[in-house]
Amino acid sequence: MPINETVISRREGSVFATNSVLRNTYLLLSLTLLFSSGMAGLAMANQAGFGSSIVAFIFGFILLFATSALRNSVWGIVSVFAFTGCMGYSMGPMLNQFIRGYTNGGQLILTALGGTGVTFFLCSAYILVTKKDLSGWGKFLMIGLVVCIVGSLANIFLKMPAMQLAISTMVTLISAMLMMYDTSRIINNGESNYIMATTSLFLDILMLFQNLLMLLGMLTGNSRN
Repeated sequence: MPINETVISRREGSVFATNSVLRNTYLLLSLTLLFSSGMAGLAMANQAGFGSSIVAFIFGFILLFATSALRNSVWGIVSVFAFTGCMGYSMGPMLNQFIRGYTNGGQLILTALGGTGVTFFLCSAYILVTKKDLSGWGKFLMIGLVVCIVGSLANIFLKMPAMQLAISTMVTLISAMLMMYDTSRIINNGESNYIMATTSLFLDILMLFQNLLMLLGMLTGNSRN
């Protein structure tokens, strides 16, 4: 086979592999988001407390490592569903708090869901169309997340609303950037495992939704008190 035909064949194979990872990622992501939403609804219906939320979050954190270890086997799919289910369940008490604490709590949740969906669509579409390689963003985004985590821990004691507003705004922006970064990694062959790609995008979506909801609560929430 001539060299140019070999190169073309390899490129076609690479494109096919990338499209396969992307297709499987979006399918699994859709299913895990539905399952996670169902688990959040279950937690809300059961009036789960914040103690249950913490336990579910810790268990989910452990399952995150299990998912990484099992990413090349069918058990990785089972693990990613268990992980996303725990994360969804851990959200239940927070959502109930918004329902009980704000007269427009349901509207805030729906607005946050809609905003998250639109942001994910726009960020993904931008990368899919431009095919930009954003691998250089990794270190910057990690530093930003660490700063936000440290700031959040400090604000537990400081209890400054302005600081919480700034942190939530920063995490919201970082989450959107992470969506583009993780999608770029799939497109540019930086991530070839659809289970891990699903996990990354799920965490991006979860972070965006949580912090967007907190921003909406702080800015437009009508407190019942």
